[in-house]
Amino acid sequence: MASKCSLSTLFPLQSQLDCDLEDATTQEEKEELVQQFLKRVDEREDLTIPDFQTDLEWLNTESPLSVYKELAGKVVLLDFFTYCCINCMHILPDLHQLEKRHSIQDGLVIIGVHSAKFPNEKILDNIRSAVLRYNICHPVVNDGEASLWHELEVSCWPTLVLLGPRGNLLFSLVGEGHGEKLILFTDAALRFYGEKGQLKTHVLGIKLYKDSLAPSILSFPGKVAIDESSRRLVIADTGHHRILVVSTAGQLLRVIGGPESGRKDGGLSEASFHSPQGVAFKGDAVYVADTENHLIRKIDLSEGRVSTVAGTGVQGTDKEGGAVGVQQPISSPWDVTLGTAGGEEDNVLWIAMAGTHQIWALFLADGKLPKGGEFKAGVCVRWAGSGNEENRNNSYPHKAGFAQPSGLALAAEEPWSCLYVADSESSTIRSLALKDGAVKLLVGGERDPLNLFAFGDADGKGVDAKLQHPLGVAWSPAQSLLYVADSYNHKIKVVDPKAKLCSTLAGTGEAGDSLGPEMRESSFNEPGGICVGESEKLLYVADTNNHQIKVVNLVSKTVSVFPVSPEVTDSTVSTPLGRTKAPTLPKSAARTEMPPVEVSAGQTVIMSLALSLPEGAKLTEEAPSCWVLSAEGNEWLLDGQVTTGEVVDLSQPINISTKLPAAMKESDNNPCLTLGVWVFYCLEAGKACMMKAASFSQPLQINSHSGEKQVTVAIAHTF
Repeated sequence: MASKCSLSTLFPLQSQLDCDLEDATTQEEKEELVQQFLKRVDEREDLTIPDFQTDLEWLNTESPLSVYKELAGKVVLLDFFTYCCINCMHILPDLHQLEKRHSIQDGLVIIGVHSAKFPNEKILDNIRSAVLRYNICHPVVNDGEASLWHELEVSCWPTLVLLGPRGNLLFSLVGEGHGEKLILFTDAALRFYGEKGQLKTHVLGIKLYKDSLAPSILSFPGKVAIDESSRRLVIADTGHHRILVVSTAGQLLRVIGGPESGRKDGGLSEASFHSPQGVAFKGDAVYVADTENHLIRKIDLSEGRVSTVAGTGVQGTDKEGGAVGVQQPISSPWDVTLGTAGGEEDNVLWIAMAGTHQIWALFLADGKLPKGGEFKAGVCVRWAGSGNEENRNNSYPHKAGFAQPSGLALAAEEPWSCLYVADSESSTIRSLALKDGAVKLLVGGERDPLNLFAFGDADGKGVDAKLQHPLGVAWSPAQSLLYVADSYNHKIKVVDPKAKLCSTLAGTGEAGDSLGPEMRESSFNEPGGICVGESEKLLYVADTNNHQIKVVNLVSKTVSVFPVSPEVTDSTVSTPLGRTKAPTLPKSAARTEMPPVEVSAGQTVIMSLALSLPEGAKLTEEAPSCWVLSAEGNEWLLDGQVTTGEVVDLSQPINISTKLPAAMKESDNNPCLTLGVWVFYCLEAGKACMMKAASFSQPLQINSHSGEKQVTVAIAHTF
């Protein structure tokens, strides 16, 4: 067999074709140029590549593949990628389109050649999670030491290499944005070798890992945010392409989107998203970084509608901006947070624009950027970052450089007055001054702005501290501390910005899902988002690859799993849940009628239920203890709301929220909410188990005067 070659042999040949294609004016001319090129390169015997090493790990296949055995007779597209890379993510839609266009039987096989940047990315389980997260359905090989990368002299991520049926080099495309050329080259190669009779129709042993997974409540949650005034969390359930709104007790309040990806505005039951990440509360509105749709969306919970406020739905390349939101193309927004810029409070939504390595601003009301001019409401514009992928600090925001910024936290108060940025690809935490836009290093990385490989896991000050691809940050104003989701180190770290001191708070440094007696003995798996809640006593962590939200208690110094209502699973229709018929109460059930409470349209009624068991009793874990909310004769009050949930923990009240409609129907009598609860418990002394039930009726007196946003009714009952 002829000696194996590298891309350095192909590039001089292909460069002339690339020039000729730029001059071609019709599709027919382009196709003819490519066919002539194929004839020339096919005649050469010096363009075959080395095979995969035999000891590599494979995903989505029953067994390893060989270029010269299983893949012989196929046109093969090699995608050299690393799963952290935003540019690699950007070409996945092109690959998905190609897979729909040509099957393996047609002669095309796509192989992902994972060539890791970070040490964490060499671990097969982590690659497997990424394959699931990005819905990669073609074979992927874990080339952890980048052997084929080096032999072919690949130089950057992503690089696509198209091979003929003899393992012979045909074309290479470097970087993103080559979708049309990729289809042109692939179609031409299949046609060329098909006419020569050199394509084989045999199938491969494809075995998708995702087909063996059990349903889960959450799937790769990316970010989490809190509205303490209403005691609500919003979770970006990224893998399910949806947004969950839950109470801080874990009760599901709203489900918007999912389980399939899409791009649709409208009512909460019909809207859809594509791998949403960043989320931010503003009253009854939730702003969403709809990452793979390249959009910013607004969920109006009071109106029950989803709308697009920025982006066109197509990945943009503009690095300046300045157009009205829905006319402004944007690229892979990864996080959002509210702020104030030269106008009324919370008049701007800051955006971590990972795709262009910048920080952008979406003006929700008129405002002004420091060193950036005045802008009208609705305008979406770049604030900081040149667009070059760098770790460059500068007193002028447009001259600074970021590298895939993925997390934002606002520290508006003095003396900080800045936006903190988790800059993932430079493995740094940076600050962006609200007064003048100056960008400075806080911790991580190193001083060379072009070195994006200064990562590690080390506590310390400034550049002596080392992080590995951090994705999330959260600010605690009372403590003057910044909390960091150090994603690829599987840790939560804390930074004192005054001393520029970074130290480990929680996590072992190894991927896992254990809960230890101490925070550093508990483990995480690529946590991607973090927020501060409960009067700054708790951290809510999106533990992405564990498909969980974890709670770090800063007072008790423990880590626990946040219990999201188990009614929402992978197989559940992801719309606001409808009314549930209450089970029949036994005759022995205690029935309590509460005093009437005055409410108005649009208010949230919170029934805070505190239950106590007899001394020495405990809940029966296997039994279905639950609560059910009903409104007999006035079911419209509960349309689109969660009306049932499990009872799993009696150590704190169960908060059951009902959002009254914005427009109330006329009723002959005052409506009433009825809360029923069924509890199964065992008495340890007598080893006896029993079921008890209780019902609580809450009459509502509806008036036309708007009051507080929420009304809380406290209910206590002892069985």
